[in-house]
Amino acid sequence: MALAESEDAPLFAPSKKVYPQSVSGSFRRIKWVILVLCLGIYYLLPFLRWDRGPNLPNQAVLADIANNRFYFFFIEIWPQEVYYFTGLLILAAFFLFLMNAVAGRVWCGYLCPQTVWTDLFLAVERAFEGDRRERMKRDEGPWTADKLARKTGKHLVWLVIAWWTGGAWVLYFADAPTLVRELATFTAPLSAYAWIGILTFTTYALAGIMREQVCTFMCPWPRIQAALTDDDALNVTYRYDRGDPRVSVKQATRLRAANEPAGDCIDCFQCVAVCPTGIDIRDGSQMDCIQCGLCIDACDTVMLKISRPTGLIAYDTDDNVKRRIAGQKPVYRLIRARTLIYTALIGLVGGAMIYQLATRSTAGISVLHERTPLFVTLSDGSTRNAYTIRLLNKRPDSRPFALTVAGPPGIRVETVGTQATADLRPIITVEPDSSREIRALVTVPAGIPLDKSQTITFTASDLFAGEVVTARDHFIAP
Repeated sequence: MALAESEDAPLFAPSKKVYPQSVSGSFRRIKWVILVLCLGIYYLLPFLRWDRGPNLPNQAVLADIANNRFYFFFIEIWPQEVYYFTGLLILAAFFLFLMNAVAGRVWCGYLCPQTVWTDLFLAVERAFEGDRRERMKRDEGPWTADKLARKTGKHLVWLVIAWWTGGAWVLYFADAPTLVRELATFTAPLSAYAWIGILTFTTYALAGIMREQVCTFMCPWPRIQAALTDDDALNVTYRYDRGDPRVSVKQATRLRAANEPAGDCIDCFQCVAVCPTGIDIRDGSQMDCIQCGLCIDACDTVMLKISRPTGLIAYDTDDNVKRRIAGQKPVYRLIRARTLIYTALIGLVGGAMIYQLATRSTAGISVLHERTPLFVTLSDGSTRNAYTIRLLNKRPDSRPFALTVAGPPGIRVETVGTQATADLRPIITVEPDSSREIRALVTVPAGIPLDKSQTITFTASDLFAGEVVTARDHFIAP
């Protein structure tokens, strides 16, 4: 019988709806400030202008897919420079590792988009349906006109926020004022409406309906960070050396008067009520905890009301709790090998990217030796090689380049279908944001001693900006 009952029992306990209670305090204020900053940047950044000169878009941040460009203020990224995005991903990973080494899932509690939008959706829910007790009571009660009106209003506002979230995203891929006008007049591309629809649905579902389930079941970071953390990382910790044994306020007063142990925790469950994932932090470190610190604010408020010291729940380590029980001083090691290594890696990758950006060229040259034939001996005894040269212009205006070649004495270069300077250097004009391929003939006069293969250097000089690019290849002789 017992076996049959165990076979019928569910593998997992059914999840209960979480009703986070509003709370005030330092960490809640920090979260509000971060929410306003993050959402303000996300929604308004596409409308920020940045003057790049003629023939270039003036949107500060723009992913110009049509013209294969990405603009970020004064930085312009070309498709072949995708390694910058790789560098940004590496930097983001190291920053995440560093935050985890310092304070656990602090990214999840304050900066993660899921957390930011969920906080916004919860604020809307409280505005329509009240705080925790009111929402629970209303959900348990029958449907009334008031209940229907409140829930309808809440979901409509959620949908508007989700719709504008999707709309703001597509504004990063086209001129924002122009696209807003096209969206309003239903003349925008179909892909814009499709992406707005997709992001509206995902934002509404993830931030409004699924909420903590995303953090608990869908996000891989809780599993990853558990493998990366160590004993010195600060986490939201219930200091059971202070809190236990848990008794009521009256019992605690009586026990302390009798010089008997009494903890500061009075089992008010306020830490559970405000938790956005519905956990009890007093049960110890848990994967569901996003380290948002709201339970700290709730507990500190209660401690002040009962005239006890704050900090019963705080950013701390389990080792420090054990040290205090043993009569030792707590140890905080924010600067240690792990954090120093992550900081050094961030500096190394960031420095390499900045150096590459500061020294990169807006022109390029590549050379390909023609193979049939490898060389030609002319009637006057000179030797000629043919090359295909491609010049790249990354600027938004036309640029004339003078081509020269360096190598054996008397070496000269001619190009097909181009003009020349006064000193007979070929001039190749390259159109804006494009490349040009030309055929070049390199000749070494007769009588010059040559090896079978020697290195020569092609140089293209911008006649206006003075920028110089070079490429090497080999000159083949008999």
